[in-house]
Amino acid sequence: MTTDITAAEVEHLAALARIDLTPEQVANMTTQLVDIQHLISEVQEVATPDVEPTSHPIAMSNVVRADVVEAPLDRDAALAGAPDSDGTRFRVPAILGEEQ
Repeated sequence: MTTDITAAEVEHLAALARIDLTPEQVANMTTQLVDIQHLISEVQEVATPDVEPTSHPIAMSNVVRADVVEAPLDRDAALAGAPDSDGTRFRVPAILGEEQ
């Protein structure tokens, strides 16, 4: 069992972090950190080596379609839905201010 965090330790950590805390803030922070410390102790009591750590409480899987090689889209079919084309490629507004 670990010892509870003290106000002196909170003041020391605040000084290291260059955070000015009032005595009321130190007392409040000490109480909160002790509470957190106790909650961590409770979780450690429940945790067993038989339980594998997980990134999510519910098993999740990514559903993807099979990667099947198919014939490419015909150029005319691809350009058919384009707002503007020159017959062989998409035509878009210049974004750099230079025509190429």
